[in-house]
Amino acid sequence: MFAHLAVAAVVVSSSLQPLPSAPSVMAALGDSISAGFNACGWYVACTSRSWAVGDDREVNSHFVRLGMREGNLTFAVPGATSADLGGQVRQAVDAGAGYVTVLIGAQDACVSSERKMTPVSVYRDRVARALWALKGGAPGVRVFVASIPDLRRLWQAGKDNVVARTFWAVGRICQAMLAEPTSTARVDVERRARVRARVVAYNEVLAELCARFGPNCRFDGGAVFAYPYTLKHISKWDFFHPNAAGQKALAEVTYKRGFDWLSGIGAA
Repeated sequence: MFAHLAVAAVVVSSSLQPLPSAPSVMAALGDSISAGFNACGWYVACTSRSWAVGDDREVNSHFVRLGMREGNLTFAVPGATSADLGGQVRQAVDAGAGYVTVLIGAQDACVSSERKMTPVSVYRDRVARALWALKGGAPGVRVFVASIPDLRRLWQAGKDNVVARTFWAVGRICQAMLAEPTSTARVDVERRARVRARVVAYNEVLAELCARFGPNCRFDGGAVFAYPYTLKHISKWDFFHPNAAGQKALAEVTYKRGFDWLSGIGAA
């Protein structure tokens, strides 16, 4: 949100057959990012271009890299927050998912005003309950948890672009971060810093909870948050969601932080 020869070799092999320990069913949980929203058209989910479960070869999702041909399920919903994760987990458990990706929290911070952001304690409780339900309901499931993107980087990428600013204003998009995008007033600078700090805190929660989940959980180590994305990775339909290039970047930076599916153990 990159490729090495070793990764390329895995991709080639996965195009021929599933990797040795690949699951029969995988599920993407989260929000519009994992649903591929606006990655292929005007305000529509485009699950084929999801970084997690999409079947578009150009995006080269986890699903494609694993060599899977079916069993890619999307329970991620545009607009979802941490409050919705528990329900998505229940769907994944009912579907028998053996591999689950989680990217949740952008919509907890991307709200109409700073004061409406989800408190860190509430976010922690919601995600913890969802992960423990997943662990209890699907013993042996593997979970990949992606960090939330750096929302201030989005502001930095688009603040000097009049079209981006227009979309943000007209659509009232992520106003906690994107309101008054050209302002250098102290009140706005400090607001942006606080929103970014909230995302950092959410990511710290994700890292902690994934570690507590045990060896069957992998956190990306903040790779998505740190990825230096630009407007070339952002949909021109709203100047907010990842486009196909953005989804491809997410797929690459996350997959190499995940499981070693060839051996079934360790980190990739």
